[in-house]
Amino acid sequence: MRLSQSTGTLGLETTQRPAASTFTSAQQEPRETLVRGPTSKVEIDTEKLPDASCSTLPGDGKMFGDSPKNFILLGKFDSARTLSNIQNTTRDIFDILTGEKYVDHPLCEDCTDKLLEVLDTQLIIVDSENEHYKYWRGRICEEEMKTLQEELEGLELEEARLVQELKEVEKKQERVAEDLEAAQAETEMLEQQDKQYWKDYSNLKWQQLELQDELKSMERQLRHAQIQWGRLKKTSVFSATFEIRYDGPVGIINSFRLGCLPTVPVSWKEINMAWGQTALLLLALSNKIGLEFQRYQLIPCGNRSYLKSLTNDPVELPLFCIMRQSTCLDFKFDQAMMAFLDCMQQFKEEAEKGKWGLCLPCRIHVKNGLMEDSGSTGEFYSIRTYLNTEEQWTKALKLMLINLKCSLTWVSLRYQE
Repeated sequence: MRLSQSTGTLGLETTQRPAASTFTSAQQEPRETLVRGPTSKVEIDTEKLPDASCSTLPGDGKMFGDSPKNFILLGKFDSARTLSNIQNTTRDIFDILTGEKYVDHPLCEDCTDKLLEVLDTQLIIVDSENEHYKYWRGRICEEEMKTLQEELEGLELEEARLVQELKEVEKKQERVAEDLEAAQAETEMLEQQDKQYWKDYSNLKWQQLELQDELKSMERQLRHAQIQWGRLKKTSVFSATFEIRYDGPVGIINSFRLGCLPTVPVSWKEINMAWGQTALLLLALSNKIGLEFQRYQLIPCGNRSYLKSLTNDPVELPLFCIMRQSTCLDFKFDQAMMAFLDCMQQFKEEAEKGKWGLCLPCRIHVKNGLMEDSGSTGEFYSIRTYLNTEEQWTKALKLMLINLKCSLTWVSLRYQE
């Protein structure tokens, strides 16, 4: 039950608790009193409450009544009405009605009636407010219900849409899960392939490094071979194979001296080796220009080289001599040396043909077995040992080697590839 400020209009002063009060009519007909309450809001003038058949006792301020229904309020009656007293009175009445405060003294019938009237008035006001509240609540609820119904329908549609989207999302999630499993399987496969690829790459890289090393080695070998090839192209095979030089009046071929002097003794073994190298050189030169000798065949065999006659009566002419005390008197040895001059003359005649013909510095006289010095003297030197001196014979051999050296140079230049 709600009490308005109108309950504060009661002029009942209870700030001083009464020592004794009578409560004769408060419990007689309470239901009657509630029914008797006004049906409309009534403002109660609490100024009349002091006229309720009660008076103040003379002397000590006590009150007395004339009728049996009167009550005596002990204590001094204070007619002053303050806001604090009104609030305290209202609070006490409210606590009494709600049962929160125990009343240990009786109320008079008039006070009870007044109190009931106030309560009836408050009840009517509360009922009226309740009706208004229900009315407006009904209107507001209808509008809110309509709005809420529309919102509910919208939410239901939204829920249906979201449910549909959820189903689609679940389907997508299932597809994504399947795709994820497939992607994981593919990832594992790709990882295996990647490992295998890296393994193959490492092997191929190792092979590449080995091949690069081998290639560099081959390039170095190729450069070396090209350098050697360039040197070999510039080098004549004949010049590298046959070295002809001179040591004073004695000619030397491949470190073997061809000839001897009284002051420079040379063994016949070395002379025979020198004749073998000379025969080999002349045969190589003739083969290079494509010459075949007409009357003799050169057969180089080291220190036992010889010439073979191509006539009806083949005879072997040795290009070597057995060791003797002085000169060699072997007639066949002289014939072999003259036959050698014959072969050399054939080479000269063949080499003189063509634009780039050979011109030997020393003329050859085959019939007499002589070598002509084309220098300042113009002398002739016999190649035979018979009736000849060592100086003359050695000079003739030197002139022969000079011609062979010129022939060697000519062939190297002429037939250089």
